[in-house]
This record gives sequence, structure tokens and C-alpha cells, in this order.
Amino acid sequence: MLINRKEVLGISLLREDAHFIYLPNFYVKSMIRELDDEIAWRQDTIKIFGKTNLLPRQTAYYGDKGASYVYSGIVNDPQVWTPTLSALRLSLSDALGADFNAVLVNRYADGSHHMGYHADDEAELGLSPLIASLSFGATRRFLVKSCDGRERFAQDLEDCSLLIMAGSFQHHYRHALAKTKRQVDLRINLTFRQVLNPKVRKI
Repeated sequence: MLINRKEVLGISLLREDAHFIYLPNFYVKSMIRELDDEIAWRQDTIKIFGKTNLLPRQTAYYGDKGASYVYSGIVNDPQVWTPTLSALRLSLSDALGADFNAVLVNRYADGSHHMGYHADDEAELGLSPLIASLSFGATRRFLVKSCDGRERFAQDLEDCSLLIMAGSFQHHYRHALAKTKRQVDLRINLTFRQVLNPKVRKI
């Protein structure tokens, strides 16, 4: 699996301690078919204003033993790494010099599948989460806005691209994946992360 790291797009943010870095063509080969075949997808539900709704996407969660992760009331206990996920994890760790022990995978079947504004700021991810987000398949628009309303921008996430969010980004910005009425094909997104041991986190 070859990595292409020649192109880098860094978006300047008002907060110097927040990092948003986009690398198009990070991989030279799309892994979407391998991932779609290997991953055990599920359709979670979420409560909004007391009403239970299906998430507008399918998800899966893989990781090391004990790297459980909770968001929006959904408990994610890790499944065992698949061969393709293991290879992606290794290549990312080598490229970024970071150890990732879990990955949340999202499957967007068409333009109606999306994700609302949120931040990956759960306590399990520590004070300055490093999120490495890989995209395979259809290009989709990624929206970002600051919590204080001073900044708002969008980035199209293309096939084989990598988006890095780090530093204080999750504490000062919210992000979303926009719906679209255009005809778009399948997109699979993988957000690799470092889930902390709860005992370490509380020290």
C-alpha cells in the first residue's frame, strides 16, 4: 500500500493551537471495496428530544482490547482489527508518528446520509485529540464552524484523502458532513484515534 505525501493543504485558523490539515491523494489506491466487504456494519439509533431515530449512516468500531468509546449515548466496544484496517493503521502510524488504538468507520451510501455538527471532544480522547480521518469513495463536503461564530469554512473530502484534526481543534470548532441532493456514490470514512485508558485519563 503506497502513500503519496507530496500535496498538503493547511487551512489557517484563528487559533494557532488548533490544527486542520488536508492531504489529497494521500493513498495511491482506493480501499473502498476491501473495506466494504470486510467490515461488519450496523445501524445505530440516537435519541433527539426524546424521540429515537436511526443514525443517517451505518457505522462500525474496531480497536485494541479495552479501547471502548462512547459518543451520543452510543457505547462502542471494539471489534478485532480486519486485515485492511490493520494495514491502514500501520501506514498511518508510520506516516504520522502516532499510535492509533481504535477507528470509528462510517458508511455513507448516498447523499442523504450525513453527520450533523459535533466535536470529537469526549473525555476518552484526552485534552488534545489527534484525529486522522481517511476518506474513500465519493467526494463529500465537510463543514467547519467555530464555537464563537467567528469562522466558517468547507472542505471537499476526496477519494484517498487524509484530514488531520489536532491540538485544540475539537474544543473550539464543530464539524459536519453535509447532505447533498446530487447523485453520489458510496463513501467510507475512517477516523483513527487514540482512546485513553480511563485510569490514565483521570490522573
